[in-house]
Amino acid sequence: MAVRMRLTRVGSKKNPVYRVVVADSRSPRDGKFIEIVGRYNPQTDPSTIDFDEEKVQEWLSKGATPSNTVARLLKKANVGG
Repeated sequence: MAVRMRLTRVGSKKNPVYRVVVADSRSPRDGKFIEIVGRYNPQTDPSTIDFDEEKVQEWLSKGATPSNTVARLLKKANVGG
């Protein structure tokens, strides 16, 4: 099973807010996930990026691969080595 860290949209119409989740790569974007590891709100100034660093490190050590966007957010928040 390929596990990925990616964004899931939870905001209302025209109000995007995202969760950073660990999910099977085959599941749909807003579908089933394994665990929530963070939040991202692009509408605040500056954007709110919040991660549970222990969970992120644990999943990265288990082999979860972040999506391109999540990798950029992790780098911006200085999380994940």
